[in-house]
Amino acid sequence: MLDIGLGGGIEGWAVDLDRLDVAAELTASVTRERYPDLAIPFHARWRHFVAGQPALPAGYPAERARCAFDLVILSVLLDAGTGSGWRYRDPVTGATFSRSEGLAVASQRLFEAGQLRDLAGLETESLAEGFQVSEDNPLAGLEGRAALLRGLGTQIEARPDLFAGGRLGGLYDVLAKHRRLPAPAILELLLEALGPVWADRLVVDGVPLGDCWRHPALRRGDSSDGLVPLHKLSQWLAYSLIEPLEDSGIEVVDVDGLTGLAEYRNGGLFVDTGVLRLTDPEASARTHHVSDPLIVAWRAMTVALLDRLAPRVRALLGASDDSFPLARMLEGGTWVAGRRIAAERRPGGGPPFTITSDGTVF
Repeated sequence: MLDIGLGGGIEGWAVDLDRLDVAAELTASVTRERYPDLAIPFHARWRHFVAGQPALPAGYPAERARCAFDLVILSVLLDAGTGSGWRYRDPVTGATFSRSEGLAVASQRLFEAGQLRDLAGLETESLAEGFQVSEDNPLAGLEGRAALLRGLGTQIEARPDLFAGGRLGGLYDVLAKHRRLPAPAILELLLEALGPVWADRLVVDGVPLGDCWRHPALRRGDSSDGLVPLHKLSQWLAYSLIEPLEDSGIEVVDVDGLTGLAEYRNGGLFVDTGVLRLTDPEASARTHHVSDPLIVAWRAMTVALLDRLAPRVRALLGASDDSFPLARMLEGGTWVAGRRIAAERRPGGGPPFTITSDGTVF
């Protein structure tokens, strides 16, 4: 998609790779500010919970890992754009959070209270109460989030081979069969285990594709014609499962076998620094669906541009490929740089487009 865009073949977009240096300088500056010693954790859900990481039950490493899986899978699947007005006041600390941090803390408190045990029977009203949703505090895609969790509960019941004991933590036991685990194998398992939970998505040859969309610029002579697989939440979840796996004694390798994330902070960074430019500026004022070719192309090129950006950021920081994989650049990094420049450009710091959200994409 990026190659086609560089050749002028993506309707609605122009690409200026010369502006990558601007994005790299901003990313390197933010990274140095946040992590002066470059001891950067992976971009994972654990960064958003209260105090960095919730307390997990004491016990054997494997059971701690299962509990970590139980929590983080639920929390990541609930993480999509909230809209600009939603806030969550933590009843434990009294602090107020918004966006990703707010969703993380809210899901953490629901999990701790045992309110997410019956996923298949979860009522939208219960989720609304847990997320403190009201007319004055609306949350985008509430029904979509609740439906996703209900689908997850149904899938847990349907696949006891993957979800041993009827819990999400059963996926740990599937992965723990490997003492040296390639990171892409985590994603492969997640796509198999979670594929059926995504409602109203493309299905090819009986396989539900999840966060995968069509774009007319991609032509192929088989059933993958036009398909653009992105899997933002699944890949972020794969990154988020690395820490509990490693804490339990499993070595996770080939972390760069996962891609960057096709979400609006990374994508917004490239739009706001001029790497990606709309050929019709009025398009930014219109409302788009996540399946619109303009948005599919934006997300796809974002993933490819992150690969182009990484060597420039490493050079600015004096970091090696091994010490600074993509997962560290995202955390250091592009996600925060995208949020920061968005706050400078737009009231509320939202994405560069208005995108209709069902609460299950980004």
